[in-house]
Amino acid sequence: MIAGVSVREDGLDALKRLGVKDSKLLSARRREGLYPEIKELCESVWSVQIAPDEIDRVVRAARKYRRLNYLEAVYMAKVIDRLRADEVMVDASDTIPERFRTNIVDHLHRRCEVSARHKADRDFPAVSAASIIAKVERDAAVSDLRQSYGDFGSGYPSDPKTRGFFIDWLRNEDSLPKFVRKSWKTWQVLQQQLLAPL
Repeated sequence: MIAGVSVREDGLDALKRLGVKDSKLLSARRREGLYPEIKELCESVWSVQIAPDEIDRVVRAARKYRRLNYLEAVYMAKVIDRLRADEVMVDASDTIPERFRTNIVDHLHRRCEVSARHKADRDFPAVSAASIIAKVERDAAVSDLRQSYGDFGSGYPSDPKTRGFFIDWLRNEDSLPKFVRKSWKTWQVLQQQLLAPL
């Protein structure tokens, strides 16, 4: 999930007063409480979900430096175009922020001054607000999947419940579920664990 917000200068102070911060530092309840307030305060809010099969295609087939971080930059450019902002700050997922910035700029359809920094979601209120929007919408999408597939936990590889769900899935099904990234390294690890002799 990629999200962005557009906010005027006075809106930045209002976001600070709301207490926005990196979504990872907030409880789910607090993020959900901030979500409508952020949407009300900002001039524009856009988000886009990258489909698992597109992620798989890029991760498996693309050359080095044209994989997941590159795909994120392409989608960030789509969000930035929709925001119609004159300048943006983005949280750089690439180890080299300038490369990430260049990849975004190369895919923009309108002029925009782009800055990319590590930990921007911690240091800049607008980026914090965008991270909250993305996290709440990701959580909502995961909740919808749970309605169809049962409780698989957070969906993150560090979650024992997620790992247990997918181990059971691998034991009982002929194919992987359509809602996951098949290129996810956790799949390969779990499959190896199941194949290992006891």
